[in-house]
This record gives sequence, C-alpha cells and structure tokens, in this order.
Amino acid sequence: MTEELSNHLSVEESKLDAFHEECGVFGVYGHPEAANLVYLGLCALQHRGQESAGIVSSNGKALFSHRGMGLVADVFSTETIRKLQGVSAIGHNRYSTTGATLPKNCQPLIAEYEAGGIALAHNGNLVNFEELRRALEKAGAIFQSSSDSEVIIHLIAASRALTLVERVVEALEQARGAYSLLVLGEHELIAARDPFGFRPLVIGKLRDSLILASETCALDLVRAEYLREVEPGEVVVVTQAGMRSFMPFASAPPKRCIFEYVYFARPDSRLFGRDVYQVRKRHGQVLARECPVDADVVVPVPDSGVPAAIGYAQESRLPFEMGLIRSHYVGRTFIEPQEAIRHFGVRIKFNPVNAVLNGRRVVLVEDSLVRGTTLRKVIPMLRQAGAREVHMRIAAPPTRYSCFYGIDTPTRSELLASHNSLEEIRRFITADSLCYLSWEGLYSFTDEREGFCDACFTGDYPVKVPPCPSARQLPLFENGARR
Repeated sequence: MTEELSNHLSVEESKLDAFHEECGVFGVYGHPEAANLVYLGLCALQHRGQESAGIVSSNGKALFSHRGMGLVADVFSTETIRKLQGVSAIGHNRYSTTGATLPKNCQPLIAEYEAGGIALAHNGNLVNFEELRRALEKAGAIFQSSSDSEVIIHLIAASRALTLVERVVEALEQARGAYSLLVLGEHELIAARDPFGFRPLVIGKLRDSLILASETCALDLVRAEYLREVEPGEVVVVTQAGMRSFMPFASAPPKRCIFEYVYFARPDSRLFGRDVYQVRKRHGQVLARECPVDADVVVPVPDSGVPAAIGYAQESRLPFEMGLIRSHYVGRTFIEPQEAIRHFGVRIKFNPVNAVLNGRRVVLVEDSLVRGTTLRKVIPMLRQAGAREVHMRIAAPPTRYSCFYGIDTPTRSELLASHNSLEEIRRFITADSLCYLSWEGLYSFTDEREGFCDACFTGDYPVKVPPCPSARQLPLFENGARR
C-alpha cells in the first residue's frame, strides 16, 4: 500500500477493516403483538447486520411481509408494522456473506408451495450452495436472488415429505455449512441449528409466547425469560400444541464460533453458556499478564475493544480512559470536502481526546486486527493528540484465514497477519510495540477448546470448503492437514 493510498481511507473502506457481523434472526409465536416484538428484537440485533431488515408475519391464513434496505428503524414505520397481521412472525437483519447487497436478497425470504406460504430467515453460510443451486436449476428451479438461503427454500419446496417440518429436515440434510434459521409457516414456527452449532440461537419465553433469537440481548429488550440454547443439530417446532424438539441429523463435534466471543456478539449477551462481557474482560486480563509494558494509561478502540481494555487496565493497575471517541451516527456514505483532510475517513468515525493522551504512554487495546488499515490511521492521530508512545495490544491471536461459515471476511491475501511478521505488522500500523493474545489466553475461559471453531486463526476448517468461483479464497488447511 502506497503512502498516498494509505493516507486516504473512506468510511466505506474502513468498514472493510473488520470481520463483519453475519446476520441476526428473531421469531415470535403466539403473541398478539408479534410483529412489534420482532421489530424490537431486530433493533437489539442491529449489530449483526446493517444492510437490510425484514419481517414476515402469519395470521394462520396468510403471510404478510415487509422488507427493505438499511437499518431497522429506517425500514419500518408504525404503519408498516400495523400491516403485519397475526400472532406469529420472524425477522432478519442482513449483512451479506453470500449474494450481493441488493433488495432482492433481503430476508426473510418468502415463497408459496403446494401446502401454502413459507418464510425463511437464515444466519450462516452453506459451503455447498453453488453445487445445490446448479442441481436445482437443472431440475427447473428459477431463483429470484443470489443468496445461498434461497437454496433452502427450493429444497423445502422440492421435498415430497408430508409435513413442513419433515420438508425442512429433508432440505437441511442436503446442506453443508453453518445455519441457525427460522422457518415460518401459516400454522407453525420451526427453528434449526446445524450439527456443528457454528452460529448461536436461543429460546425464550414471554408469558405464553415462545421467542427465538440469535442472542439473549434481544430477549432482554422484550422482557422474555431465557430458557436455553437451541442445541447443535436440533430442530424445534412451535405450534398451538406447544413446543417439541428432536435431533434428526447425524451428530458432529460442536464447533461454536470463537469470534462471537472476540467481536460479534453484544457484550451484554450470554452465549454458549457464558457472559460475553466476562469472556472479553478475561481476555484483557490475560493479555496484560502476557504482554506487560511500562505505560501511563489504557485506551480502548471503541466499542468492541472496551471490555478487554477494562480487563487489561485492572490487571496492570493502570488507569482506564476513553482516549478515543467513536461517532455512532456516521452514515453509509459521506461527502468529503474538496480541501484534503488527512485521515478524513477515520477522523469522521474516531476522534482522540487530547486531555487524556497528551504527554502519556498509551496502551491501545483492540479486540482483533484484520487488515490494519484503520489502526494505521488511528495511531498517528493519537500521536498528533500528544501521546508519547502507543503500544498496541490485540485481545485475540493473529487472524490469518477467511471464514466460510457465515462471516463476511476479506480474502486471505488482505489479512495482514497472513503474510507479515509481527515486526512487519508493527511497522505497518506505526505502533511502538505490538503483542497479540496467545492461544492459551484465548481459551483461558474454558477447558473445552475442541468445542469451538477457530478456523479464522488456524485454517483448521471443520467442514470442507469445495472449490467454487464465488469462494473468496480456499483454505490451506482442512482439519489440521495441509491440502
């Protein structure tokens, strides 16, 4: 990257310097204000996807849908919610991992088949979706979107099983990869999670109504009681008769996404049996023990670096300060002034606090480091605000591999740690020192390391990724073995 290019980073480009949230799903069965509750649940899950949002409801006779591009609050109004009739509904926030950012790819997807209408909301990514799509197209299927989720809809419709839940199971038996999904029929709500349990999905209860959501923070907002997770490989069916579940798929070792703890999930959620905030804080504490440095203050890169920075500050007995303020109101586009402003793209998102930084040796804590282009702008900004030294501490191991299980990641060649040494990365981001959390530190909160997928760090992919034109980059390793 040339100096000229590195000095100009737009807001849109800075968004590429992260692993983006996958999607969020939320469902309600048996509540007179089902669409209202789904709207609130999607607001709580907005961090998992900001490209589009949608809700489909059922009144027992027909399905009603409203979807659109943008944030939840921009897509829905009181009038649109009022039109979503019925006591059951599902919703979806999207950040595309497969398929372009277009209105036709908004979810929940909705379709009619011989037994009635169905809608589907999917968090995850099918690694064999192109193979399945080609087979369906040869059989005469016509696709309306470029999303892998539509493959599941077609597989459900093509099934000859008698009941909707049997059709869903038959469809998912052909799918490989990650899925936590909701299927809404006219009379039932079905939830399913892949056998590896890559993506989260939880069950809650609000009086006599059942709630399903990607994270517990969404249950908290609607005052629902948390019951449990949908287990890996479990299918849950909710009807007027109540909730029943079964395990129709071949068992697989759990491979829950470790990056949910590192970055994706909201810190106030409880995920995979643990509080996300406490896990991130512990990562910071261990990072302080592994990577101590003589400094005056600990500063997080907000917002995701805050819990780890608190843990680092407490363990190192250094003051914690918000020396970098993030604007939460930056839109998807902006108009740049004609007179060039150095680091404009990052400055519109972050601004240093001179009173905190001036004359101090700073420990800057971030949850992860992807391309490094944002930190390459932020660290000089801290120095311009008076920081004497800036020591970079990353609360995760080096990110070296792309994800194929429902996370939008850069190609492997764009991942800074995939082709640079620690010293080369330090020089690129212009820090005085750089240190990552160790493998032991990453799993310091558990004795069950084998229960997590960490392919983005290791290249150890639990589900084989077939070569296909749309794959960002094929893994170098599968199950620990070089290809």
